[in-house]
Amino acid sequence: MNFFPKNYSRLITKEVKVGDLIIGNGSAIKVQTMTTTDSMDTAATVAQTIRCINAGAELVRITAPSINEANNLLNIKNELRKQGFKTPLVADIHFTPNAAEVAARIIEKVRVNPGNYVDKKKFEQIEYTDVEYAEEIDRIRERFSPLVKICKEYGTAMRIGTNHGSLSDRIMSRYGDTPNGMVESALEFLRICRNESYHNIVLSMKSSNPQVMVQAYRMLVDKMSNEFGECYPLHLGVTEAGDGEDGRIKSAIGIGTLLEDGIGDTIRVSLTEDPEFEVPVCKDLVKPFNSKSKNQNRKSEAPSNVISPFEYKKRNSNELGNIGGKHVPIVVADFMLNENIRYEDLQSIGYTYNVVSDKWAIGDAAADFIYTGKKIIPFALPGTLKVICDFESWKLVDDKEKYFPLITIDELRITNEKSEAVYLISINTNKNSVDEIKDLIGEKSVLCLWSDNEHAMPNVRNFIFQLIENKIDNPILLCVESHHSTVDEQLIDFAKNSGALFLDGMGDGIWLMNDPSKMQDLKVSGRTYLPVKNNHQFLNNTSFSILQATRTRISKTEYISCPSCGRTLFDLQETTAKIRAVTYHLKGVKIAIMGCIVNGPGEMADADYGYVGSGAGKITLYKSKEVIKKNIPSEIAVDELINLIKENGDWVEN
Repeated sequence: MNFFPKNYSRLITKEVKVGDLIIGNGSAIKVQTMTTTDSMDTAATVAQTIRCINAGAELVRITAPSINEANNLLNIKNELRKQGFKTPLVADIHFTPNAAEVAARIIEKVRVNPGNYVDKKKFEQIEYTDVEYAEEIDRIRERFSPLVKICKEYGTAMRIGTNHGSLSDRIMSRYGDTPNGMVESALEFLRICRNESYHNIVLSMKSSNPQVMVQAYRMLVDKMSNEFGECYPLHLGVTEAGDGEDGRIKSAIGIGTLLEDGIGDTIRVSLTEDPEFEVPVCKDLVKPFNSKSKNQNRKSEAPSNVISPFEYKKRNSNELGNIGGKHVPIVVADFMLNENIRYEDLQSIGYTYNVVSDKWAIGDAAADFIYTGKKIIPFALPGTLKVICDFESWKLVDDKEKYFPLITIDELRITNEKSEAVYLISINTNKNSVDEIKDLIGEKSVLCLWSDNEHAMPNVRNFIFQLIENKIDNPILLCVESHHSTVDEQLIDFAKNSGALFLDGMGDGIWLMNDPSKMQDLKVSGRTYLPVKNNHQFLNNTSFSILQATRTRISKTEYISCPSCGRTLFDLQETTAKIRAVTYHLKGVKIAIMGCIVNGPGEMADADYGYVGSGAGKITLYKSKEVIKKNIPSEIAVDELINLIKENGDWVEN
């Protein structure tokens, strides 16, 4: 199967019914969310569910951590139906098969996690013989089959939802903490369903790391196609994505990458915000894809052998100054629309000038290049910041070490004058092929790739494949211009069109641009960006957030924060903000903030430190997956987290 199609087309999956809703088989991609209320509080859960439905949710998931909550789903469902709402409900099940069996008789869909539905994770390494492993599968079949039979009898749909951080000890022992382990965890349960001739199934492969998530979904599609000759519908999501810009960017990279390749039948964006705020982000993500026709089955396409879709390997590129080779991706700040450029303007891209000392302070998220268009900067710049300007302006510049020309293909064809150092070539991959321009690409050229194709990312990626096939190793800057009018839409645009390529190792730099005068909604989680004045900060922050989310350049603390649900034991939004306020300066440290023991320590697999609700008003702290301090009063838990970070040598003073 080709996971890198040249032209957009949907992967054809089996049709699944969730109540009256159809998922898969080319139907429109459905959006969903999950309530955060106590599932025993019928009125609060019904009210929040209605807010989600009114926001556009087509499915709403409700946690059922025990049989009591499972039974109360009937009251919730009846009240919703009484008020005229017929949106299907999904029960979220962890650890409790008896709750799943109750819920499956009441509502339209149940979600089970194969990592903890039958197994209780103990983080034990056990060597299984083939016979012992087969016995484990028999044990799972015995405990899981009753739910399958109930779902089949009642017409209830099921999601087999694997989470990267909550793989069973059995899977971890045989397959490791890998995308392959995630896939096998789901397939163990899927095979049991198929043996019972039950097929009303959706699958998911969630991770807080978009790269792991994307690789796992691709591998699942490949294995289902090869083993069964068909694919079940896929629910896409990046788990514990966080809040604000970071949560949207991380989700858009993971989900958007797969949607661009026609993979995905329903999505949820997991944000540490009220669930109704997840829905508009979902709708923005699926909008470009739901406007398309059904398209043909992708199996007919020849696979690409240029790179592996299942593992990360950075494309080889020549080193030109600080671009390419083993350097981290550079960031270009676009100042093309500025009439004038002043000292203070550079503060928004990480450079603060002190007039008294005549020195620059440089932040961790400081851009590497600034694009000025036709303008020449009238003052001395910090040593680490270089300038890109248009070719005709560059000809007039004396300092050829500080300034680099941006040249178009047409200019390149007619000029004999080039930079003795590095020059950048602007290439619209929708209008140019590598064969047409390869003779124009010199050893010192950096390729600035962009596309005006409706599906820009696959178009640029196909051009990069041509470069690889022609053994052209010039560094690549991924250039994305967004014409959308809202911040959410722009974040999604930037993230999926550049982040997807970074996930597969195809970029040496990022260059984002927009027209801030066209932006209407300038708020993200209460944070406001004013037109023009702070637009550079918005683009710079977004660039570094995309690189952070793809793990290609680390410039700040990373937060793995669950989206909250009825199991949550403290105010996640307030606590996340409190922890962020005191730890934001710990560059490269990953901190997980989990509402309950279901989501930690399992789903925070990637984190260096964990802050997990363990009871009413009680917090347990983790170092990686190891419990360090149990049942700390929540009033002092943030201070204790700071002490733990200090004890392990990861604290620096701000």
